[in-house]
Amino acid sequence: MPAKKQRRCCAGPERVVRYPVIKIRLYPTQEQSELLEKTFGCCRYLWNQMLCDVQEFYAATDLHYIPTPAKYKKSAPFLTAVDSQALCAVHQNLRKAFMDFFRAPKRYHYPQFKTKKAQKDSFTVYSRPYHTGPSIVLTAEGVRMPKLGCIPANLHRNPQPDWLLRSVTVTKTKTGKYFCAVVFKCEVDAPAEVTPSLEKTIGLNHSLHCLYVDSNGNCVHMPVHLTKAKAKLSRMQRKLSGMQRGSRNYEKQAQKIRLLQEHIANQRNDFLHKESRRIANAWDAVCVRDTDLVKLSQKVRGANVLDFGFGSFRACLKYKLEQQGKRYAAIDPYAPTAKTCSQCGGICEHLDQGARSWVCPQCGACLSREENAARNIRDWGYALLCGEHLQTGAVS
Repeated sequence: MPAKKQRRCCAGPERVVRYPVIKIRLYPTQEQSELLEKTFGCCRYLWNQMLCDVQEFYAATDLHYIPTPAKYKKSAPFLTAVDSQALCAVHQNLRKAFMDFFRAPKRYHYPQFKTKKAQKDSFTVYSRPYHTGPSIVLTAEGVRMPKLGCIPANLHRNPQPDWLLRSVTVTKTKTGKYFCAVVFKCEVDAPAEVTPSLEKTIGLNHSLHCLYVDSNGNCVHMPVHLTKAKAKLSRMQRKLSGMQRGSRNYEKQAQKIRLLQEHIANQRNDFLHKESRRIANAWDAVCVRDTDLVKLSQKVRGANVLDFGFGSFRACLKYKLEQQGKRYAAIDPYAPTAKTCSQCGGICEHLDQGARSWVCPQCGACLSREENAARNIRDWGYALLCGEHLQTGAVS
């Protein structure tokens, strides 16, 4: 027994496995671009053929079976022109898609056929260890991949020496740009768990007029340059609507719009990552209402609910807090946060939906609707983190 205690005391900190990702821009040559396009098409063709055979086999035998890529190479010899690892990844992705659907059909949809009109083309290649070295190598000039050679890339960040390269996902956007997401594997020390306090806990309430309103009364809006870019996009779309579809000027204007839309998406993601990092560094616990934004956008007409990217903001905030050992609490989306007084706990049953402020009928306090909701989210989320049972029963 004493020996076990000694080994436990001498043991180092707990290690956890993480998968950091570096996304880089690729600049392939003409021959490499043609091979990339062939790989996109072959992966899409193989996915559709596998999914069709799965449906036919299930309808005939009432059993689920996914054929391997080797079955299709005789009838489709063009599949041998691309990397076999990309085709194997298609088989693994389809298998995982079915497993996710069978495990949680309400959360994951049934696998669908792929089309050329998708937002982006992509394929994944896993790194394999050989006696001559790994199949994928990240060099100073670019990314070396099987059959593609060394693709020139803009390496803006170098991986750590202990990072092990696992896979590479190549994508092509609608604007014609190639990107590569390099996935690594590493082991790091588990972060020390931070015990939150009410003073270091903040509540964030989703707003239709800005990104969010916190429990301190601060209203965070989207940056000005993003607003100007959206106004420019509206003008360009109005100009496009007056052009003849299919003409040369129409295609030029459509390409300009696609480039601007991609630029706006990059601006939004950059702001969301910076804002979520600022909050994760400043607070020990963050409480957010788990609102279904898709249903909210269908319910509220005339409001761009999904335009601010609050769902992506919550996802970024959650993993950034977990990396630092801090807490993230999501309360019940049906909790009456706006109708409940944050000072006395009284509930105003007949609160108008459009009212931005209201007076509590019990204590007489004048409350701002969104700030009051953020304070309730903070208090109820903190009670949820502490394991307390609330009388309202609204916290999940």
